[in-house]
Amino acid sequence: MSGVVLRILGVAVAYFAAGQIGLLEQVTVEGSVVTPLWPPTGIALSCLLQMGLRIWPGIALGTLLVVLSLTSFRPAEIAIMAGNTLAPVCAYLMLRRVGYHVELNRLRDGVALVFLGALGGMLISATVGCGTLVLTGNLPLGNFWPVWAAWWAGDAMGVLVVTPLLVVLRRFRLPRDTSRWAEAAALTVTAAVVVPLATRSELSLLFLTFPLLIWAALRFQLAGSAPCAAFVSVMAISSAIDRVGPFADHSLIEVMLTLQALNGSAALTGLLLAAIITEQQTVRMKIELACHELAEVVERLAPGEAAHRLGPGLGESSRAAD
Repeated sequence: MSGVVLRILGVAVAYFAAGQIGLLEQVTVEGSVVTPLWPPTGIALSCLLQMGLRIWPGIALGTLLVVLSLTSFRPAEIAIMAGNTLAPVCAYLMLRRVGYHVELNRLRDGVALVFLGALGGMLISATVGCGTLVLTGNLPLGNFWPVWAAWWAGDAMGVLVVTPLLVVLRRFRLPRDTSRWAEAAALTVTAAVVVPLATRSELSLLFLTFPLLIWAALRFQLAGSAPCAAFVSVMAISSAIDRVGPFADHSLIEVMLTLQALNGSAALTGLLLAAIITEQQTVRMKIELACHELAEVVERLAPGEAAHRLGPGLGESSRAAD
């Protein structure tokens, strides 16, 4: 029992810390403050996938701590807490229903995380949150959809960016092949140069991030694509808030559309391509193992089979000689 309580408290602390990080980058949409990337949703879903449904009170407690850090507690905040808790719980239940693998080692796992975990599950938090603001008079009904879209996109991006990154951190191992270290260093240096250039240059260079994501996914799978996608998202959000580079001289709606399209495309490209490569490698390893086992079986059977075929021939020859 004490172990469960400690896990719940740990989830609450992690949720609150991730919330404080997410609040560092805010935008105001129709008078409401939203975040383009809300990391706590990825934290919450990852914790549920790792520790099970029993830690859901930690998500509710973490949400409460974030709310109290922003404003005084009001009864209406209970509905927002419920929505922020119910969204990852429903996403977790849907992922379990379809046989989701936490390791994200199959294409179907990547597709499930995108459409059930992120896009589907986070509909709940955005709808409940914006609906509560409308009912309490804090959000005009005419502004519901722009704020709802920004809320939903921020929560969904939290799942798409943070959940794969946590999978990588949990399984992180230094490669034994030193040649991989050199390539990893080259990828890191290239990302450090290309991503800031693409996201802050006045030229339209956002497309330069995608060859980088493809390189990371093809060569390092999720271990390369998840950090790369997270770096692209963070740099793009910073540029969008500063209104520099490709986000300059545009309305807020245009900036948000461009930002979320880039972040979503980057996360999808890295996640799905990494899942495809990992699944192909797994299938190849299984085929190689099956071929090896088959070769061992044939090698064991071949002498007996040869003797069996040789025996009748010798018998027939001896009878013919008689």
